[in-house]
Amino acid sequence: MSSRPHFRNRFVLIGDLVLTIVSVLGSFALRLDVKELPFYFPAALVMCAVALIVKIPVYNYFGLYRRLWIYASTSELRLITAAVTAASVVTSGVMLLLISLGWILPGMPRSALGIDWLLSLVLIGGSRFALRILAEQNTMARTGKARRALIIGAGDAGALVVRELQKSSQLNLIPVGFLDDDPAKQNHQIYGVSILGSLNKLVDVLDNQSVDEVIIAIPSAPGSIIRLVNDACRQRGISSRTMPGMYELIGGKVSVNRLREVDITDLLRREPVQIDDLLVGSILGSKRVLVTGAGGSIGREICRQVARWAPAELVLLGHGENSVFESLLELNEDYPSLPIHPVIADVRDINRMGEIFRLHQPQVVFHAAAHKHVPLMEANVEEAVTNNVLGTRNIVETANRIAVERLVLISTDKAVRPVSIMGATKRLAEMIVLDSAQHNGRAYSVVRFGNVLGSRGSVVPLFKNQIARGGPVTVTHPEMYRYFMTIPEAVHLVLQAAAMGRGGEVFMLNMGQQVRILDLAEDLIKLSGLEPHRDIEISFTGIRPGEKLREDLWEEGMQFERTPHLEIFRAVEEEKVDGDSLARAIEQLTQFAHHSRTDDLIRALNDYLPSGSIGSTPPPDMTSVV
Repeated sequence: MSSRPHFRNRFVLIGDLVLTIVSVLGSFALRLDVKELPFYFPAALVMCAVALIVKIPVYNYFGLYRRLWIYASTSELRLITAAVTAASVVTSGVMLLLISLGWILPGMPRSALGIDWLLSLVLIGGSRFALRILAEQNTMARTGKARRALIIGAGDAGALVVRELQKSSQLNLIPVGFLDDDPAKQNHQIYGVSILGSLNKLVDVLDNQSVDEVIIAIPSAPGSIIRLVNDACRQRGISSRTMPGMYELIGGKVSVNRLREVDITDLLRREPVQIDDLLVGSILGSKRVLVTGAGGSIGREICRQVARWAPAELVLLGHGENSVFESLLELNEDYPSLPIHPVIADVRDINRMGEIFRLHQPQVVFHAAAHKHVPLMEANVEEAVTNNVLGTRNIVETANRIAVERLVLISTDKAVRPVSIMGATKRLAEMIVLDSAQHNGRAYSVVRFGNVLGSRGSVVPLFKNQIARGGPVTVTHPEMYRYFMTIPEAVHLVLQAAAMGRGGEVFMLNMGQQVRILDLAEDLIKLSGLEPHRDIEISFTGIRPGEKLREDLWEEGMQFERTPHLEIFRAVEEEKVDGDSLARAIEQLTQFAHHSRTDDLIRALNDYLPSGSIGSTPPPDMTSVV
């Protein structure tokens, strides 16, 4: 319940009666000389009576006695102007009629009617806004030891925040200033609150001003600004709030049911990469393109991006019928004239792959089908081997038989010095592609990704669900670091690699520095409009088998170089794969997988990949994702 004073409208009515008389008498006093006032006093009394009879009902008709004037604004000012003008017009009409009938002294000054309108406007309007001023002064007097708030953003949202802080004693916050990067707003004031400078003065203001809280009043603020403000506040022990939307301004916690929608790029601590459209278009336009894993997050985005370049046809190959169907619906709606062929099949079925490739004769293949969930693959080693290794071999061998021009394998940084089953199987998949490129001389290449933000089963959807439930957010280890990229970035890299590949290359995006998972979790909580460790708890579940604290992009000792695309690197020397040894290892793994000899599978992977260290203990917690 608000503690602001409430002025009853019956007192406002009594005030209007008095002010109406004052206005009429004042109009005569301003128009006439003092010696003439007694002569026109009877006319003034008649006009007072007429004004009281006319104006009060007119004011009531316009709703001037049904308003809470402590909240008066410009809309109320327009209403007052209309009501006073209408009342004065009617009053003047009655007075002129009385003069014409001779009931009032004919010499009455007509200009007094206009003066009365001006005085009424000032007195009636001024009295109501005086009520608002009194209410605000009363509120300010009650603030006592109010906390001081700095507002980031001097736009409409910031102005609205300041008005709310000034009006409500419940919030117990006093605005001390704005920070805004707009040069036109510098050295100005909004509702009496000064704009202290641009955002780059944040540290100086926090250090030199007495600030208890910072409010980011930019609903569309990018993650870089929110992160900058939050980091500066955290270092100084100052609390900060983010404004999720215009309907959620101030006032304690933001409900987890009304979280600010987080743009995935807000979490990326670098600028997203760009794509060379001309180069990519040259290898996709009018080509027959096949995408495996077309229903997955990466596969679906590949299909979206490929469709832009008007391929001759697009084949969506996937094992999950529902996800492939969803991809088909989306693409048919966006590209109704593009020939699209949905195919439900398992890449482990070599005969089925042969039939599909012979039927559609793809010229470009993007192989995105894989099991990627690290802890699940630790508990399902056979599935990881048959899908990621045998499936890749089937795709590559089938592509060789029909002379596919280009093939790109979607790989992962977990394939470098692997410690997980998933990473080891993806490393073998890379070797299959590279070995094939050595023998066929075609543009078969590998693209390694870091973790993909927003993909199914990845860390962001998990964290968002945990935040929506009120927490806790589960992180494996406080010092766990990973490389991250967005889904569009991942696909840009795939398409760029397909265009630049000549055969046998391993490409990697320049993903900047590794991001600490704990920082990512805290960022996501803050970008959702909440405060980590206060609104949402973060718990640590412990490192699981198959995980490293940090990932690697290259094998130890491998040198890499920039490509024509500034954000993409490739290995200086092509990796030489012993095809015969690889074939024997795959056959052995196949036999072990088909007979569920898990321990033998682990030993075989470790023997063939000496740089790795693979274990098979099932993870204790499969709900913490990195």
